[in-house]
Amino acid sequence: MVRLTRVEQQARTRAAVLAAAREEFAEHGFGPAKVDRIAERADLTRGAVYSNFPSKRALYLAVLIDLVEQDSGEPLASVSPSSEPAALGVFARVWLERLPLVGDPAPGGRLQLRSLDGVFDDETEPSVLAQVARLEALLLALALEQGAPVRRVRLAELVLTLLDGAGHRAATAPGSGDPFDVAHACRHLAGIDLQDTWAPPHLPYVAPAQACADVWSPPGDLVDVISGEPVDLGRGLVVVLGAGRLGAAEEAVRSAQPGEQVVVAVVTGDPEETGRLVRLRLLDAVASLRRVFAASSWRPVRLVLDDGARVASAIGLADPGDETESAVSVRDGVVVARAHGRGAGHAVGARDREAMP
Repeated sequence: MVRLTRVEQQARTRAAVLAAAREEFAEHGFGPAKVDRIAERADLTRGAVYSNFPSKRALYLAVLIDLVEQDSGEPLASVSPSSEPAALGVFARVWLERLPLVGDPAPGGRLQLRSLDGVFDDETEPSVLAQVARLEALLLALALEQGAPVRRVRLAELVLTLLDGAGHRAATAPGSGDPFDVAHACRHLAGIDLQDTWAPPHLPYVAPAQACADVWSPPGDLVDVISGEPVDLGRGLVVVLGAGRLGAAEEAVRSAQPGEQVVVAVVTGDPEETGRLVRLRLLDAVASLRRVFAASSWRPVRLVLDDGARVASAIGLADPGDETESAVSVRDGVVVARAHGRGAGHAVGARDREAMP
């Protein structure tokens, strides 16, 4: 008889809980699901479930994350940057693959949709979701822009709003509407002149970054969510954003020098629920994007889910939370500029541009 190590036993228990929870949520939905039944399905105690997941909501989010990681799909042929309508049409079709079929049971269909309806009943998570939506739109927009001198964030927001609406309709009235019509509409949204410009009125009033020459000892085993490749933090702009400040990622990206690496590290004060919520949405968005666009579409932007706040700690943040916004500029392994608070990424990026000969 082979004896499992403690780590192996914990992994087996966690896998059993996730499998049982997936069955329970698919059969009953989030609200009516019972932790006691999940424990019974997994042949475990209620305490064993809670030792791995602190709440039913955290467990539901973990199930959805597991689904996203399993259903990421194979990349399609990369779309030419010059074919924006085609890119949007293909992206929409990929996103709409999650829609349940007419005969699917409602709870299972909502699980397939990654539905969060009824999961959060407080004010914090909706505001976080709004910030995540802004970061999702930025990622889609950067893939569409492909280095062109035009901003496509408003177009990306419009496309994602249409797709999210189709998802909500599918959850409440399965079978209504035609997903092919939705994809066709997304394709033609590219022809709308949204007069999209980048001119946030608050940026001229952001406090300037402070020059420094600090030792930089970042963690060395970070992975970029977008490309799946290791992240080198020895150069470029490193921005740490809380879950409630993710919309500020664009400030850092737009202020950076052309070709400069921008690492966006996401932190939260609540890793179990808010952290899982952010992870779910971003992994889901990236999975759809990577099936259409090559990973190089987002270079030099890197996205890190800083669950253990290790990047935040390297920057010098003792207690990062959802409202965190901090940035540093790194040159040859040395921190040469710092900024904290609203507009930190813009402040450091703008300083770098001014410092260049």
